[in-house]
Amino acid sequence: MISRSQEILQKAQKGGYAVGAFNTNNLEITQAIIEAAEELKAPVIIQTTPSAIEYAGLEEIYTIVWTAIVNSKIPAVLHLDHGKDYEIVKRAIDIGYPSVMIDASILNFEENVHLVQRVVAYAHQHGVAVESEIGAIGLGEEGVREGSTLYTDPAQAAEFVRLTKVDSLGVSIGNAHGAPAREKINIELLKKIKSKVDIPLVLHGCSGLSVTDLHQAIKNGICKINIDTNIRKASIDAMREELKQNPNDYRAVLGEVKEKVKGVVKRYIKILGSDSKG
Repeated sequence: MISRSQEILQKAQKGGYAVGAFNTNNLEITQAIIEAAEELKAPVIIQTTPSAIEYAGLEEIYTIVWTAIVNSKIPAVLHLDHGKDYEIVKRAIDIGYPSVMIDASILNFEENVHLVQRVVAYAHQHGVAVESEIGAIGLGEEGVREGSTLYTDPAQAAEFVRLTKVDSLGVSIGNAHGAPAREKINIELLKKIKSKVDIPLVLHGCSGLSVTDLHQAIKNGICKINIDTNIRKASIDAMREELKQNPNDYRAVLGEVKEKVKGVVKRYIKILGSDSKG
């Protein structure tokens, strides 16, 4: 069922759990995410990145995900992940995305604020929620290096939220995309950020984090957890294995991908404590 990101994230914030935000690129991954959430009665966010939109087409991927959400039995949200400029965010809003991220974290503070303010003004006019990020994750979408890691400054985060009126905030506390080895987050820094920011906090690049780190992050204010790399890994592993058994039937291959991804999504839903919250 269609839900609003503000509603499910604020509920998670109050309930002491996190909502899983899982990235998709196609029909099978989308089905896997929805079916896993339905089986565990969990709210869920389904995300598409600009590269997913480039791969599948904006109208096509929007239609796939939106149809799955409309027909689902659990609260679900379609979200644009890591929109890098005003144009891609506007396109997503105009076609019907109810939740978007504008990621200008590689810009300086003033430029970041200016771009986010512009996006928020347009999005809020259309009833769309906005996520943004303060502090930079050195490894960007799909683990591609974008620059140096810059941890989120708690006071600057509070000022950023005050100036931009964003609905949720991604933070940089040691997390990184691509599940790098020895990924570790700074819980003390997160506590300081939480003490100054009262909107829902988001953690990107979570595929490499331990269960302990995830639990500590949730305990200290994170209520949206993004997972992409482990979905990709599960998909590739499933393809390789199934191709040995069914080299001439791509439907069997994609069906196995769907089942493997369902397992990944269900595992994270349980870790995040969002099962039975839908």
